[in-house]
Amino acid sequence: MLKTAAIIFGIFFIIAGLAGFSASLAPGGMLFGLFMVGTVHNIIHLASGIVALMCAFTGAGASRKYFQIFGIVYALVALIGFFYGNHPLLGMVEHNVHDIWLHIVIAVVSLWLGFGARDTVTTT
Repeated sequence: MLKTAAIIFGIFFIIAGLAGFSASLAPGGMLFGLFMVGTVHNIIHLASGIVALMCAFTGAGASRKYFQIFGIVYALVALIGFFYGNHPLLGMVEHNVHDIWLHIVIAVVSLWLGFGARDTVTTT
């Protein structure tokens, strides 16, 4: 389950990163008209996706560690986002309230996968 979840996360983040560079999907830096994106933000998404896939193909242990670290980082990013408001995080990562709430959802799911989910393997 953890490896599959890491593959799904990896694909999702790579697609989000690439979509952020698309003028038709992110006109004016607003992905799907909701989420603020920019070059740095897109590169972070691409890197997150690549690391997720690398961990998934390494194994369940690496996938669990990815979700633990990823969940903590995204929770911190969401919290920092509340303090920054609609100003770029650390002066370089575009975001808005939609990004903050999406980061909270991603953090909660990641933390559950990293710390709470049990990876079970069925043998037949």
